Amino acid sequence: MTSVCPLITGGCNSASKVSQHSVGCETGPMSDASVRTARTADVAAVGEVQAAVWREAYADVLAPEIIAAFEPHAFAAAWEQSLRTPPSSWHRLMVATEVNQVVGFAAFAPTDESGVAEILAMGVHPEHQRLGHGSRLLNATVDTLRVGDFTQVELWLLVSDELSRAFLEKAGLHPDGAWRDRVIDEHGGTAREVRLQAQISDPQEPDAVQPL
Repeated sequence: MTSVCPLITGGCNSASKVSQHSVGCETGPMSDASVRTARTADVAAVGEVQAAVWREAYADVLAPEIIAAFEPHAFAAAWEQSLRTPPSSWHRLMVATEVNQVVGFAAFAPTDESGVAEILAMGVHPEHQRLGHGSRLLNATVDTLRVGDFTQVELWLLVSDELSRAFLEKAGLHPDGAWRDRVIDEHGGTAREVRLQAQISDPQEPDAVQPL
């Protein structure tokens, strides 16, 4: 959807360019919380969430001047362009809300392989983790992809992000053996990622994504 999306970082102790998301650990449902398709009016809030997620996720990985460049307005502009001119009808952005506030987001898109979708980005604001938003985002993403007859979902995750990996493996996503080193700064620094995947065509299959 956009080249500035992160995928998975963060975890239970708070509250990639890398493909990273911060879901945090979940404690269960809460009232006045939901997930819906994003609107252009949401992009400023999504930018705020993404900037907060990246600043926390990369505080010990990137130089301070790079962290300082994670500006909400830049992320928001990219999301607005993505919503106005999506590459396909299945490039989607969803948001998690608490009361009427956007507190998380998830972006997904089809891959070049038929029936396979990739979660490009998924993040929950550090101040709103551990409240079930990550679970709701993942469940809504999988439900939406099933409607589109997708049979598999995948994402890339930092090797070092053990907490998010535990969250995702609980949901049924597991490493498939693929890995890559992604450049994360202008000096050529890299971070290793592994790919997780799951079948989503039949919720009864033992290797399918399970509701959280």
